[in-house]
Amino acid sequence: MNERIAICPGSFDPVTFGHLDIITRAANMFDKLIVVVASNGAKHCSFTPKERVDMIKKCIPTLNNVTVEHYDGLLADYAASKNATAIIKGLRAMSDFEYEFQMALTNKKLNPNVETLFLTTASSNMYLSSSMVKQIASMGGDISSFVPDAIKADIIKRICSKKQ
Repeated sequence: MNERIAICPGSFDPVTFGHLDIITRAANMFDKLIVVVASNGAKHCSFTPKERVDMIKKCIPTLNNVTVEHYDGLLADYAASKNATAIIKGLRAMSDFEYEFQMALTNKKLNPNVETLFLTTASSNMYLSSSMVKQIASMGGDISSFVPDAIKADIIKRICSKKQ
């Protein structure tokens, strides 16, 4: 039987409880899940790809079927190189769906062997975004309910040092 491999891409700048919910649920659905820290030229990231990979790894020590990698290229090509049959995307609202649906159709055109699966976020994370976490941290707010303790200090240190 073939191993069921999925990819969960994102910028994860930084990873939040919303991301971790999607990662955990996807890990339970597949034999292997590869979390891909992707480069997005349209976004200005606060953390380097390596820092984002390391932060995710700190947050998922018990998910034995999950690996975390950085990739800077077409997701459809990456999926083919890893023999992945699914791309997992988390959705918060309808506004997410329009963009993600367009990307899913494009990836399917580029790689007919990969399907995109959408997981809706838990209602407690509907409003949560990495941008929101960074904004709260930059204003001295408590981000404890948005990110794991394992990375909270890293986020505060980076965001507050940028502000000075």
